[in-house]
Amino acid sequence: MTTWLFVRDKLRASVPVLLLWVLDSEGSSPGRKGFKMAVAADGQFAGTIGGGMMEHKLVEKARSLLAAGQSTLFLQRQHHDKVHQRDQSGMICSGSQLIAFVPLDSKQEDFISKLLHAFVQNRDKRIQLDPDGIRLSPERAQRDEGLVYNDEEHWSYSEQLDQRPVIHIIGAGHVGLALSQQMSLLGFYIKLYDDRPGLNTFLENPHAHEKIVCDYESIDSIIENAEQDFVVIMTFGYRDDKVVFRKLLSRRFHYIGMLGSDAKLVTLLRELEAEGHSPESWQHVSLPIGLPIFSKTAEEIAVSIAAEIIREKNRDLPSGRTGLSLR
Repeated sequence: MTTWLFVRDKLRASVPVLLLWVLDSEGSSPGRKGFKMAVAADGQFAGTIGGGMMEHKLVEKARSLLAAGQSTLFLQRQHHDKVHQRDQSGMICSGSQLIAFVPLDSKQEDFISKLLHAFVQNRDKRIQLDPDGIRLSPERAQRDEGLVYNDEEHWSYSEQLDQRPVIHIIGAGHVGLALSQQMSLLGFYIKLYDDRPGLNTFLENPHAHEKIVCDYESIDSIIENAEQDFVVIMTFGYRDDKVVFRKLLSRRFHYIGMLGSDAKLVTLLRELEAEGHSPESWQHVSLPIGLPIFSKTAEEIAVSIAAEIIREKNRDLPSGRTGLSLR
């Protein structure tokens, strides 16, 4: 979203911008579909389309086009190898990108304002781009999003508006504060829960987008429509952890995990089994939460949790890697 904020500020100052937008990416291209970079007529820029020599060359091209008064949207293919005779990027990582050069000026200020408002509200909207320009649509795409390309004059592209993945952090102590900060850096929409209304790490947490004081006995009715969301349980104590765990055990989320020592978790699971819950009912829960990196401090624990969540979020995405070890 930093790129769009940069565009807004430049347009408000009557400085034209060229938006470089990756519409398609194949192989090991450094900049994936959806990457954006804004180059302003005053020479400044924000965002990235993958970095390296390719990005440097395209930034210089954008600056030249802005100086010449470029006002027409066009596409440019970049090949990251030495095989193709045309449109070589100068990189050898293999793969290719299709990049749109989208001119923006004061006429698009209203569009940018609506886009930023939708982002702040985490609204479900999509951006559409075609040879006629850029616009915001309130409807979710009925087909797979991305590029539909016939030729340079007949193509369309759409993507969901950076709708942020939602994480529910249940427990607003020091680790909850550190995790809120970490997940904010990673672009998540953060909902923070605690049953202690006067807790300083709850009140003074600047990273949470929503703060909910609640009775943990009602947590299952408070967290609704969350099958694509991420849930982390880290309340003040064992009994509260157990209450929340039991309430959410039958729910399905993209990811759910609970913080705790091995001894605490063994005790909790034994109690649940004695109450009639089968071990199969918690096989989808990460116990204990976080990658095993020997973390000690709240900040280190937050990193281990964030890393595990990112691994789960991106598990089915193409990495562009072959699995070849170079060590």
